[in-house]
Amino acid sequence: MELAQEYSEQRNWLKQISWFDWLYAAFLVAGSVYAYRLYGSYMDGYEQGILVLIAGMLLGLGWYWKPVRTLMIVVTGVSLFSISLYQGQLPRAEQVFWLKFLISSQSAIMWMSALFVLATVTYWIGLIARSEFTYKVASSLTWSAVTMGLVGLMVRWYESYLISPDVGHIPISNLYEVFILFSIITSLLYLFYEKYYQNRQMGAFVLLVISAAVGFLLWYTFGRQAYEIQPLVPALQSYWMKLHVPANFIGYGSFALAAMIGVAYIFVSKGMLVSRLPSLDVLDDVMYKAITIGFAFFTIATVLGAMWAAEAWGGYWSWDPKETWALIVWLNYAAWLHIRLVKGLRGPMLAWWAIVGLLVTAFAFLGVNMFLSGLHSYGTL
Repeated sequence: MELAQEYSEQRNWLKQISWFDWLYAAFLVAGSVYAYRLYGSYMDGYEQGILVLIAGMLLGLGWYWKPVRTLMIVVTGVSLFSISLYQGQLPRAEQVFWLKFLISSQSAIMWMSALFVLATVTYWIGLIARSEFTYKVASSLTWSAVTMGLVGLMVRWYESYLISPDVGHIPISNLYEVFILFSIITSLLYLFYEKYYQNRQMGAFVLLVISAAVGFLLWYTFGRQAYEIQPLVPALQSYWMKLHVPANFIGYGSFALAAMIGVAYIFVSKGMLVSRLPSLDVLDDVMYKAITIGFAFFTIATVLGAMWAAEAWGGYWSWDPKETWALIVWLNYAAWLHIRLVKGLRGPMLAWWAIVGLLVTAFAFLGVNMFLSGLHSYGTL
């Protein structure tokens, strides 16, 4: 009986795969083959494996969550158009209208920042006015911000190679680039839950942490000129970075989302905004799912980091401040999940714990770089 039900579910899922899904699959395969033919000679076996892994993950994600298909196609199209405008010359970023004002890496990232702030304001207007139309506008602004952020990263990747093949690298290597990555990942996680729960009210809270990240990004851009592309330090010249950093920031983004949902939970539990926010059960479920996903990816990232450390420094663990604080973050969320799953605890205490957990995570990510030194000193402000 169970096998028959499982078979029926698989058939129903297959029936939901449309011609556009197959077109998207063909698009991914063609893009991967093209990338391999163009850059395969520069890839080792690990990097070829990463290419296949990413293509497979994007295929599965696009089939499961339909908006990703459109996002990937638009980002690819706009990025390729931007790259074509350079004609192999980096100075054209300041000479060509479309590059200078819209789709060079820095222009796209500035548009991303503006759109995230506008989305935050619009979500709050929607929350106060209880306007479904305003919520839809806020969602559209968030999707637009994600699109521009991804275009910015893709074009920045190309620009790094225009400076010099030795300088070229995937744009997830410094605080400037990973804050962009954090904003994009956190937004995508939220947009998934927004679609899953058919509820846009949570956006007013979640977008606050993204706007805070954008605020830091803008200060870091103009105060420290951090947007300038720099060569990778030797420790980062590894295929491990391409796996460790994205996994880490899926964890960070999930923890940030859970914390902001925790703030919304506290408001509702105290009788504030009750008619404007989802029920406590929904908020609790989102918070739990976000921390579960974050914990899983943070665990993967920690294991990958240990393997990277063994290759780079000769040992899996050295009690470097960054490693120590990563362990503290891991133990914090392990305890949170244990209390909820084993003890069955619910309520404001776990919401406050999620909020405090974000502060612990923020110190592990930024505070260690600011106040402590160690093997990870290449990430300092």
